[in-house]
Amino acid sequence: MYYSYKINRAIQFSIKTHEIYQKQKRKGKDIPYITHPLTVGIILSRAGADEDVVIAGILHDTIEDSIPEKKVTKEMLAERFGENVAELVASVSETNKELSWDERKTEALEHIKSFSHQSLLVKSADIISNASELVEDHRRDGDAVFERFNAGKEKILSHQLKLIGTILEKWSESPLADDLQSVARDLQSIGAGTFMSQNPATIIEYKEYSEDLPLTCPVCGWKGTPKEGEVNTDSDYALDVSCPNCEKMLLVASYPSV
Repeated sequence: MYYSYKINRAIQFSIKTHEIYQKQKRKGKDIPYITHPLTVGIILSRAGADEDVVIAGILHDTIEDSIPEKKVTKEMLAERFGENVAELVASVSETNKELSWDERKTEALEHIKSFSHQSLLVKSADIISNASELVEDHRRDGDAVFERFNAGKEKILSHQLKLIGTILEKWSESPLADDLQSVARDLQSIGAGTFMSQNPATIIEYKEYSEDLPLTCPVCGWKGTPKEGEVNTDSDYALDVSCPNCEKMLLVASYPSV
C-alpha cells in the first residue's frame, strides 16, 4: 500500500499544529502554512522515499513552529510515529531561534554536513518547496518578495544556494539532485547581477587555461575543475566555465588575437 494509516495520522497531526492551533500562514501571504509540509511530503513520495521519510517531511516543521501551549517535542513524535521519524524531524529543526538570522543559518549549514541520506532527502524537499515558491513569487512580484523576510535579497539567495551546494557535495547521487540543481539555477538567475558584480568571473588568457584548474563557486560553494563544470565555447573570442550546480560564470579564457 502506498497510503497508510500512519501517513494519514501524520497529515492530521501537521494540520492541527500549523492550521487548527495557530492558523499559520506562508510568510507574507494569505496562504495556509500547511500547504508547505504537504508539498514536501508529495515531493518525497514522488522521489521514492520510504514511509518514514515521507512522514518526516509532512511533520518536519512541527517541532520548530509549534506554539508554546501546544508544543511538539521529539519525544511526542517518537511516541506517535516511531523513533526514526522523530530523529529525522529533529535533525532538520533549528535548535535555537534566539540566535541572530546569520548565526542560525550558519549553524544550519554546518549541521547538514552530518546528515544521513534520509535527513538530506527531507531537507532537500523542504528547500525545493520553499525555493520554487520564492521563484514563482519573484516572477510575479519582483524583488518586493524579499521584504517578507528578516534578511535581504542577497543573504536569502546566498543561503539557499549554499544549502543546495552543501547537499549536492555530500550526496551527488540523491534522487532529488536534478531538482536541486534546477531550482539553484533559478535562484542564481534572480541574483545574477549582484553575484556577478560582487564576485566577477576570473579572466585569463587561453594559454593559462587547463581543464584541471581548481575552481570554487562563490555563490553555492561548488568545488571542481573546468572538466567537471559547464564549458561554453560558442564565442569566437573566449571560452567560459560555469558552475554545474547554479550556472554562475566562474572563469573566462580569452583566445589569442589573430
